[in-house]
Amino acid sequence: MSCWMPGCPALSMCRGLATLPITCLERAKDLKSRLGILLHKPELGHRIGTSSKLQLGSRRRDSSQEVLEWRESFDQLLKSKSGVTAFHTFLKTEFSEENLDFWLACEDFKKTRSKTKLASKANRIFEEFVQSEAPREVNIDHETREITRKNLSGATSACFNEAQAKTRTLMEKDSYPRFLKSASYQDMTKQATSRGISKRSHT
Repeated sequence: MSCWMPGCPALSMCRGLATLPITCLERAKDLKSRLGILLHKPELGHRIGTSSKLQLGSRRRDSSQEVLEWRESFDQLLKSKSGVTAFHTFLKTEFSEENLDFWLACEDFKKTRSKTKLASKANRIFEEFVQSEAPREVNIDHETREITRKNLSGATSACFNEAQAKTRTLMEKDSYPRFLKSASYQDMTKQATSRGISKRSHT
């Protein structure tokens, strides 16, 4: 059907469609305005603000306690996700983060259930961290390296146990004490302690 005649219904429909986006835009603006007024009501704003503050305060209390627990033992540090992140950042400054990365890779490896994936993961971890001249070679003795190599022939979830244990001991006795004495961790403990004192003074 042609729309060249004045007053043609099809032409009117086209004109109506052309104005539709403007109408939609105006409605959207009106809706946004109404929502804005609703969200800025004092009582609603107070409830939202209070809830957010409570949640944030809870997270701060938990993290403060966690930070102080890291100095209790190396195990406590490794149990904490934020502790592992902080320790990893510190190890980067000493160019020895491969030790923690290897330990974490071994932990992930132990969770593997598929025998096919177990073998491929074992080879990948060995090539990246354990074999001599590996891209991210960890500091383990030759004997442990050879034992781990032999374990690959019949890969099980325990094939890196000895190498992982040696790396963990090295971190615990060497890197971990330096981490606790580092300026970054000292700052974190000061902040955690001051938050704890502030909390007690308000109770």
